[in-house]
Amino acid sequence: MLVATLVSAHGQALVGEALLARLARAVPGTARTAVLDGAVAADLFADAADARKLEAEIRAALEGAAIDVIVQPAATRRKALFLADMDSTMIGQECIDELAAVVGLKEHVAAITERAMRGEIEFEPALRERVALLKGVSLSVVDEIIRDRITLTPGGRELVRTMRANGAYTALVSGGFTVFTGPISATIGFDEHRSNTLLADAGILTGKVADPILGKQAKLDALVGLRARFGLAPETTLAVGDGANDLAMLGEAGLGVAFRAKPAVAAAADARLDHADLTALLYAQGYTGDQIVRS
Repeated sequence: MLVATLVSAHGQALVGEALLARLARAVPGTARTAVLDGAVAADLFADAADARKLEAEIRAALEGAAIDVIVQPAATRRKALFLADMDSTMIGQECIDELAAVVGLKEHVAAITERAMRGEIEFEPALRERVALLKGVSLSVVDEIIRDRITLTPGGRELVRTMRANGAYTALVSGGFTVFTGPISATIGFDEHRSNTLLADAGILTGKVADPILGKQAKLDALVGLRARFGLAPETTLAVGDGANDLAMLGEAGLGVAFRAKPAVAAAADARLDHADLTALLYAQGYTGDQIVRS
């Protein structure tokens, strides 16, 4: 049995009874539907074996509506381990680009960031190139950037705090920097954070980053290591990210989700979120609206 979770675009309520009834008629193998949160989110259960085929059939029946569809085996939907990328996933910005803005190089650095996230250039040398441009920047600007320029992605705090309240372990695993992941992970509520360390002398960036660089392999290793540490089955893990350096982690997770992702990442992931906020990953696990921790 597969379950397809349908989640409305952020701030909208598009999954009403009429839509569910139409989908039940249009999608072969539909066994039943279940409301998760009013007209915001619902499940469609189907006797089917091919998740990609079921997703395609549902998307065709939705006729372009701003509704995300996450398909997975119903029996293993609840997850015990969650790993998340930070930049452009748990927050709306790329922190290295915001640091570059201090020295007037945001557009230049952002262009390199975009190419790296698309997988057009290797992450590690691209990171070193960008960090070199930050030489001379004072670390004192980090608090100001976090306060004035960084925005949390809607639903992220609810996602992490609800999973933790139900016994899951959560980790923020970023190719960014500890000066950002530390305070941001604490604000969101993660159990731990892993990222790169910017080297500084007397509070001034040297233009270098400490080795080893946390990139694609390190994110994968984090997932595998935490899974082993807690003795978890692969299918009980969840990961979300947007860039090419997230692909290995997403591929290893029981459910790997591309969030507002680059095309290659969206195509490779088990599921993608193009419209909904991050609470979609709670609905995908079968949580109902009244079970979400919203404080």
